[in-house]
Amino acid sequence: MIFERLKNSDPLPELTEVAELGMSTEDLAEDFRRHFSTTLGRDRFCRSTHYPYTALALVLRDRLMERWKNTRYAYQETDTRRVHYLSLEFLMGRALGNAMLNLGVTDEASAALERYGIELEEIAEAEHDAGLGNGGLGRLAACFLDSCATLQLPVIGYGIRYEYGMFRQEILNGYQAEEPDHWLRNGNPWELERPEFTQRVHFGGRTESYRDAHGINRMRWVDTQDVLAVPYDVPVPGYRNGTVNTLRLWSAAATDEFSLDEFNAGDYTGSVASKNDAEQITMVLYPNDASESGKELRLKQQYFLASASLRDTFRRWIRDHGAEFEQFAEKNCFQLNDTHPTIAIAELMRQLMDNHCLAWEEAWRITSSTMAYTNHTLLPEALEKWPVRVFQQLLPRHLEIIYEINARFLGQVARRWPGDTQRLTRMSIIEEGDDPQVRMAYLAIVGSYSVNGVAALHSQLLQEGLFHDFYEFWPDKFNNKTNGVTQRRWLAWCNPDQSQLISDTIGDEWVTRLEHLEKLKPYAEDAAFRKQWREVKQANKQRLADLVKKDCGVDFSTDAMFDVQVKRMHEYKRQLLNVLHVIHLYDRIKRGDTDNWTPRCVLIGGKAAPGYAMAKRIIKLVNNVAFMINNDPTVGDLLKLVFLPNYRVTAMEIIAPGTDLSEQISTAGKEASGTGNMKFMMNGAITIGTLDGANIEIREEVGDDHFFLFGMSAQEVVETRGYYDPGAIIRDDADLLRVMKLLECGHFNQFEPGLFDDIIQSIRNPLDPWLVAADFRSFVDTQRRVAEAYRDEERWTRMSILNAASSGKFSTDRTMREYNEGIWKLASVSP
Repeated sequence: MIFERLKNSDPLPELTEVAELGMSTEDLAEDFRRHFSTTLGRDRFCRSTHYPYTALALVLRDRLMERWKNTRYAYQETDTRRVHYLSLEFLMGRALGNAMLNLGVTDEASAALERYGIELEEIAEAEHDAGLGNGGLGRLAACFLDSCATLQLPVIGYGIRYEYGMFRQEILNGYQAEEPDHWLRNGNPWELERPEFTQRVHFGGRTESYRDAHGINRMRWVDTQDVLAVPYDVPVPGYRNGTVNTLRLWSAAATDEFSLDEFNAGDYTGSVASKNDAEQITMVLYPNDASESGKELRLKQQYFLASASLRDTFRRWIRDHGAEFEQFAEKNCFQLNDTHPTIAIAELMRQLMDNHCLAWEEAWRITSSTMAYTNHTLLPEALEKWPVRVFQQLLPRHLEIIYEINARFLGQVARRWPGDTQRLTRMSIIEEGDDPQVRMAYLAIVGSYSVNGVAALHSQLLQEGLFHDFYEFWPDKFNNKTNGVTQRRWLAWCNPDQSQLISDTIGDEWVTRLEHLEKLKPYAEDAAFRKQWREVKQANKQRLADLVKKDCGVDFSTDAMFDVQVKRMHEYKRQLLNVLHVIHLYDRIKRGDTDNWTPRCVLIGGKAAPGYAMAKRIIKLVNNVAFMINNDPTVGDLLKLVFLPNYRVTAMEIIAPGTDLSEQISTAGKEASGTGNMKFMMNGAITIGTLDGANIEIREEVGDDHFFLFGMSAQEVVETRGYYDPGAIIRDDADLLRVMKLLECGHFNQFEPGLFDDIIQSIRNPLDPWLVAADFRSFVDTQRRVAEAYRDEERWTRMSILNAASSGKFSTDRTMREYNEGIWKLASVSP
């Protein structure tokens, strides 16, 4: 009888209703003992921290599970509108601390472990960072999910369960070395496999037309090579509100494990070939797409995510509403996190037309009313384009649909601007040429009802530049949603001492309404409070110094200014400009120019894409300069430089609270938003930065007196390009000339001749798009003002307090409210 009910999808309340689990120290301690000894089968001789960590994770997951089910039931019973957040990256970090914080059991869990002689801090280190993202894009997605759960918005995240993360970065002889990041080696106690919701994803094959039972011409996709998408669900708890949303991650599997005939015939490799080919799709985050096979695999990943997620949405829709789609657009929205999931537009059209027999017009009405696109870049080269021939090979039906979308769209453009063939060429989704390309960003704009940037300047520049033609055609589509970060992880969890000081001073409402930090501003004038603030900062700097010592072997003095730049390695982020300034400081010390000196410890960290030669060479330069400085006794504690390897979420949780100066120095007009700048600000660091991305809004919030501005504006960058002469700038600037001579004479690569020639040439190149030399003088002069301010302890502390107090705008809670009010139109649902 039970199996018949399961088959018919009838509810089984007697199997799913569970008594609420206790949250006391005693309850947690007893459940911990049970999971450790019974579920995991471990005893008192176990010396591994992995098993106590897993047992505690299971204790917390049990308590999330009941809230998780109640949340799903509430969404289904209210038949609420939902958002499906599609992202190739979710940089979640560690889950243990976040779960304890949001459940409100951190102290109880710590006390429960103490009963068994176990320290919470020790077993927390056993958890690997979830290797599901690269940088800001993925971490932003993780913050979004946290805020949606806290705001009780019905949002489900869809991503890929990568077996290996981006890579684990090691530094060997100053060079980046990429090691596999097998973060799933020991399993993941937070995930729940849901094989009953497995979806079948198609690739390859061909298309054919046929007449259906009503005599209507239709298309179908046949002779495909199929892969299974197996879902693994990860709970996303809201902050102490009973809501637990879902991140559903897809893992690829073969339709058959292996060919028994080939195995019996002795072809052992061939017998598992299909299994290996399938599993490659979700093996590694972001395969290098420099090669043809890399492009093919990356497109496979994108389609795998889109197809499985849309199929899952249809499964749920048909379960609750049947095969009627009139209300589908009113109840669903798909948020595309950058261009990566854009193929979802063609896939939704295909499923509606080919699988559910809707006419083009109705399918397009639904698609263009449910898709919303977030752009995260101002770099044209970062807007994905895929060769038509690759599409034809992998996704032939989707290519047909894209051509039809493009034809109908260009017809609209031609009616608006008759005879403007150049505009048609510029706006076409298909870029013609010897090797025609599909412009995925253009497909995203055409197929979406909302297009948003992620900072005020970014959105303005999209409208004025990159997407100007589309903005002229659809001005109402475009909007701005400035990014944020979740204060639960990036202040409440990662900086407990500062969080406690804030809560003791103004109350703890800021944990869910960050704008309450405004109440701290008067305390910047309170000498006793400033003293407490400095004591917390010093303790946080010591934690960071301990990390530097462990990972780099270099001693950072907590009396020095901690000057930090951590982010993805890219030329536009200008780690190179930072290094030039460090070389300038080194040169000053060697020349004896140290009057009124401010000791400085500079930390740079970030990963370079495996195929990005220049970014990897800049890492080598940082390490060579660091070796020279850190081993020079005449420099001593006046200046230190390290490159922190394997920058990740867990490292940032130590770095952000311990930082004095936040380096946000990208070329103006290149950074979409940035979120590291917000994490540092929230933790009391002062920003040195250009008028780029969210730096502009940070400066507006905190005031010019508490932000160190340098460099050209985005408009000045554009105006400079026509007459840029870095050679003249270098000749006319004695400080920069000395820095360049040190580089050009090989001072930092004495036994590696010519190693940095490419870097030197890039600085001297009149076509340098990042204008490193142009901003050097302003950067150096502003850094002198920074050093002077830091020497005034009371002034610096006031600035630190005011930065934290002014960070209320930069919570993803605010960002998600704006997404919801302007794009999603969801109702909050309480379980």
